[in-house]
Amino acid sequence: MNPKYPVFIPSKGRWESRLTSKMFESMGVPYHIVVEAQEYDSYSQVIDSSKIIVLPFSDRGLVETRNWIWDQALESGTPYFWTFDDNIREFYRLNKNIKSRVYTGAPLCVAEDFVARYENIAISGFQYEMFVPRKKKWNPFALNTRVYSNMLIKTDIPYRNRDFYNDDTDLCLRVLKDGWCTVLFNAFMVKKEPTMKIRGGMTPHYQGDGRLKMALSLQRQHPDVTKVTRKWGRWQHQVDYRPFKQNKLILKDNAIIPEGINNYGMALRQKVTR
Repeated sequence: MNPKYPVFIPSKGRWESRLTSKMFESMGVPYHIVVEAQEYDSYSQVIDSSKIIVLPFSDRGLVETRNWIWDQALESGTPYFWTFDDNIREFYRLNKNIKSRVYTGAPLCVAEDFVARYENIAISGFQYEMFVPRKKKWNPFALNTRVYSNMLIKTDIPYRNRDFYNDDTDLCLRVLKDGWCTVLFNAFMVKKEPTMKIRGGMTPHYQGDGRLKMALSLQRQHPDVTKVTRKWGRWQHQVDYRPFKQNKLILKDNAIIPEGINNYGMALRQKVTR
């Protein structure tokens, strides 16, 4: 059970931690990690060189890297592509109020098959495990909200990432304002390390007043739905997604929805410790 569409991990300064790469290696999921030329030697010491893509530029930031990946995906002809941040540890499945670790690429396959049934899903992805507490009922997915850190993107939509901070949130808001839908899966979740916990990546840019700059940046882009607040002892943007409730999924004319339950080869097994 592996994804049909290419998986990319933009990464900088994290060849030692390389959490997402390790996760996909353990799951047997094919991927490419996208790095800058000056860090190729460090990454190639710990990752098979066939999985490494070297950018044609350096030190231009994550947004330009994400847009370069998008251009490569468009040129390849793939209808969708995945991007994952480089600080994701694990996948989980939520079933009967139990979170179970997933060790295969099944979650990606489920998302791809679901998205392919609809005309107008621009972006989808998986909820953070920490935002799905037990002892509460959850729908299998949330419609028309933000998707962070892991995205299945419809390649030919007429957008690109922009600015420096919050490019994923901004991208979701722009597609929603144009009538597209986003899907955030709760049935499957990712466990991501908190922002600023791991060296490398965007961590240096969130230090000092970086988080306030981040929140103000999104407020300037979308003042109609964004306000700046303090949460968990730090600055954060707060977005009102209620205006997008009217965006409805449009099922394709030729969509086939099989009857019964498809577990995509997953079976619940008890972990044995010795």
